[in-house]
Amino acid sequence: MSPLRRPSRLIALTAATAALALAASACASHSSSTSTSDVASGSSANLSSVTLRVGVTGWNDLQAALQIAGLDNTPYHVDWSVFSGGNLQLQALQSGALDVANSSEIPPVFAAAGGTVNFKVVAVQKANTLLQELVAGKNSGIKSVAALKGQKVGYVQNTTAQYFLDKLLVQAGLTWKDITPVPLTPNDGVAALNSGSIAAFASYGNSIITAQQQGATEIGSGEQILSGNYPWEVSNSLLGNSGQQAALIDLFVRLNKAYAYIRDGHQQAYAQATATATHEPVSEALSQNTADEAEVHTRLVPTSDAAIASEQSVSDVFSSIGALPKPVTVSSFWTTALDAALTKALDAAGEPTS
Repeated sequence: MSPLRRPSRLIALTAATAALALAASACASHSSSTSTSDVASGSSANLSSVTLRVGVTGWNDLQAALQIAGLDNTPYHVDWSVFSGGNLQLQALQSGALDVANSSEIPPVFAAAGGTVNFKVVAVQKANTLLQELVAGKNSGIKSVAALKGQKVGYVQNTTAQYFLDKLLVQAGLTWKDITPVPLTPNDGVAALNSGSIAAFASYGNSIITAQQQGATEIGSGEQILSGNYPWEVSNSLLGNSGQQAALIDLFVRLNKAYAYIRDGHQQAYAQATATATHEPVSEALSQNTADEAEVHTRLVPTSDAAIASEQSVSDVFSSIGALPKPVTVSSFWTTALDAALTKALDAAGEPTS
């Protein structure tokens, strides 16, 4: 259920082809209902003509959760599109190919630094920070972060991996100048690690599972470094569309109810869906999901000053290492526009608001 289970899974769209793939609906699936009642939040608005184009990363765990909980029969249309990273979702959102995206704290920062911002953060998903690791290759002989001095180190650029790698280097008394950084996709990073062309790889999700299955060992982790905040972003146009706003609030409530349903004795069904999508054993998927939810219950909540401050600190780190073309004030792309409606809907559904 966590975003951290998603990056690197299934479809690897390049930045250049992300919008085209969306337009061609290569990754889209469809969920709809002609009902005019909103079973998740109690609204009676007629949303049958509303469509939400929603991005997910790795595999469609959001739709799977809704299906398992019997909450996928929405009174509006949902067109899902799957990406290999939150950065590609933000690119699609910026280009007008998505209405809704969800990511780590980092892709919105780079999107904002790159030019005109056509999106706003409207909610935050609280989730675990597991499977965010720096791993050393099987035959590298590397046993610690400090031992990476003078070595080639792969990482997934403009993501949580680059952020926690920077923090781990600092903790070990190293800088980026002490290593040879190699930006790679999750899949290419695993291949490079296995071939010995890099000594270590900072990544997340299924790429870490795969690397460890092939003999890589953890030498550092982002578990205690990352915030566990995952912003949900929407297009500026959605904020001017009352029907889409109502549909999105309903979708958020449905997702929270689905997460609670799965935790309440239905983890096996979710593990089976995960294993089918990611080709890992059901037992491993079940174990990982249990650990994920033990760390923090996955849920969507309204925006907060604390969440904005957390993302600002991340932005400042990337600015300090010269990764951004200009400093970014993250509050400029956050909005409280949906907070009142989301809080009311969550309260009505008996779901937590923080």
